[in-house]
Amino acid sequence: MQNVINALILGGIYVLISVGLTMIYGILRILHIAHAGIYTLGAFLGLSFYAATGNFWLSLILSVVLTGFAGVLIYRYIYRKVLDKEKIVSLVISIGMFTAMQELYRLIWGPYKKPFALDLGINDIRTKYFVLTQHQILILTVTAVVLLILYFLMNYTKLGKAMKACADDLEIAAAMGINVEYVISFAFFLGSALAALAGILIGVYENNVYPTMGSSVSYKAFVVIVLGGFGSLTGAITAGFLLAFAETFLVAWKGFILPRDAIAFLLMIFILIFKPEGLFRRVTR
Repeated sequence: MQNVINALILGGIYVLISVGLTMIYGILRILHIAHAGIYTLGAFLGLSFYAATGNFWLSLILSVVLTGFAGVLIYRYIYRKVLDKEKIVSLVISIGMFTAMQELYRLIWGPYKKPFALDLGINDIRTKYFVLTQHQILILTVTAVVLLILYFLMNYTKLGKAMKACADDLEIAAAMGINVEYVISFAFFLGSALAALAGILIGVYENNVYPTMGSSVSYKAFVVIVLGGFGSLTGAITAGFLLAFAETFLVAWKGFILPRDAIAFLLMIFILIFKPEGLFRRVTR
């Protein structure tokens, strides 16, 4: 049971990061590697606002909103200028942005890990089967609420349906009267906000924030969207939890001798060999 709890916590973080990356790829077909830098930015802003105000929830809202707008600025002033170029151009730009963002954070906040100590004032849940700390309760609750909101947004609102239409065919969606610029900007805002939320939650959970905390996230998120199928939100959510459960239970298994991070790449290799379109991606000709 404790391994199940740990896997749900880890999977929730993977899902929050990967959903935004999946939405952006689904619409623009670009790999937004700098998304991991946005994740780190959200964590640092959350820490800074919390240190200044002492109010965690206010800090959470401010950092998530500001980071969301930072994602919109990245699209409008960088990606939009190269959409008519080969996809390798946007990929190289994104990798360069991610590297530059890490160095910028190092200059602003310093190169060392900073503690993010938080007391929510709620009791841990302790049973003979598992222990659920206050920070784990926070992550599980926030992940569940976010997934419910995403489900409602994508299935019961015009904006969600417009995002699906743009993901299917951007040009046809524009021809049918959909404001594709607004939809793309919203996708960047929402994806960046979710990445910031994940950064804050993992900063609180691990009690540290540092400039390179997005390095491992960048390839884990990529593995998740490969497993789920590029552009599939359902696939990203399922693959995020699948990867978390695989990592948690294989590491707990004494016979597994490879490093934890190797598990993600083994899963990706397996999927690429036997189901290269991913778990939920539609096969198109």
